Amino acid sequence: MSAQKTEISPAGRSDVKHHLHPYTQLRQLEKDGPLVIVRGEGVQVFDEHGKAYIEGMAGLWCASLGFSERRLADVAYRQLTTLPYYHSFSGKVPGPVAALVEAMIKWAPVPMARVLFANSGSESNDTAFKLVRYYNNAKGRPLKKKIIARNKGYHGVTLAAASLSGLATMHQHFDLPLPDVIRVSCPHLYQFGLPGETESQFVDRLAKELEDTILREGPDTVAAFIAEPVQGAGGVIIPPPGYFAKVQAILKKYDILFIADEVITGFGRLGQAFGSQIFDLKPDMITVAKMLTSAYVPMSALYLTDEMYQAIADTSAAVGVFGHGYTYSGHPLACAVALETLRIYEADNVIGNVQKVGPRLQQGLQKLKGHPLVGDVRGMGLIGAIELAADPSTRKPFDPKRGVGAHFVSRAQAHGLIVRVLAGDVIAFSPPLIISEAEIDSMLQRANMALADTQAWVESWRGAAD
Repeated sequence: MSAQKTEISPAGRSDVKHHLHPYTQLRQLEKDGPLVIVRGEGVQVFDEHGKAYIEGMAGLWCASLGFSERRLADVAYRQLTTLPYYHSFSGKVPGPVAALVEAMIKWAPVPMARVLFANSGSESNDTAFKLVRYYNNAKGRPLKKKIIARNKGYHGVTLAAASLSGLATMHQHFDLPLPDVIRVSCPHLYQFGLPGETESQFVDRLAKELEDTILREGPDTVAAFIAEPVQGAGGVIIPPPGYFAKVQAILKKYDILFIADEVITGFGRLGQAFGSQIFDLKPDMITVAKMLTSAYVPMSALYLTDEMYQAIADTSAAVGVFGHGYTYSGHPLACAVALETLRIYEADNVIGNVQKVGPRLQQGLQKLKGHPLVGDVRGMGLIGAIELAADPSTRKPFDPKRGVGAHFVSRAQAHGLIVRVLAGDVIAFSPPLIISEAEIDSMLQRANMALADTQAWVESWRGAAD
């Protein structure tokens, strides 16, 4: 699809200063100003001056079909001119909901019975938090309410979802986490393994920690465990072999629900439809968002098993209503775009493309192992990361105040590549699923240029210190 160039007026540009930017160092932004993106084409986006960038993060892990998919624009227009809005309250439903639900049930990695729509991954994880309570009250277990979440997990920004997330900046000054959220370790051997500890020993230690935590809190009080198959915002962390098998055995032993947060991994990012298929997960709930609509329209969903649905339905009948939902749950525009997105995934064999080109990304990143600034390289499918280190041999990180990862991102942007720095100077890559091998090569070339620039910059201030 050829995109028409969008002009932005000087007044529009200056108005950006009134925007409160999410996840941004606000004082620094006041000095530097934002990068204003005005149009997209394929895997590229263009700023207000016409400069092109490869979007190496697919926006926020989400624009799976790139930035100019005409079929999604066309179906959105048709829906807007047919039924632009209706709700799903009080036994009503907009037309596209039924078709989308049936399609999503077929896509589910394990048998699921119901789909509850929301507008973001945060909202769906927040809903899961609520339904854990509703379900256990329905089962006559009023004490079973605690949820175990992991360090470096990311589950969203509502009060509940941010509490489940295991990143300190999401809690500081917000008076979070909420009560009843219990934290266990992150399965990242590179950062958290003990000296000399093998992968299997690391997994055994984390499994013991999980079981000890459940026993300490009391199994009759622990309701659920939430985890991303691959942790995204926490640092693109791939769990070691055997980790989830041991975790799931413990959850089953103590009758604890498993919530799989597939907001990033759902719909093909890892090379299969869901991360649950890759790691043989058997969740009771699955949250999805982002690539459900290729991010063209806000939408998320929560899958529920039949066992959970039946308990919730019985209780709601006794109460008189299921007292949850959003004005835009199952919005017809979002449903139409999501349904077309799923059709495109199948018609264009998009997951097959991930399987084809993913190795190109992973091999290119692996070539950076041994670089003086690279401590670790990891990834799967079309997600990957390089973790920068002051001393890779000892896994010593840079002082966060140095902003080494932020410098890398700035240099990448200068070379026409948008990537993202995560906590710990981790540089994340998560391009659109439609990316070609040639575009991956270009992305990696620009990343290498940014790494060379960063190395020169680090050596300049190290030399000054000497």
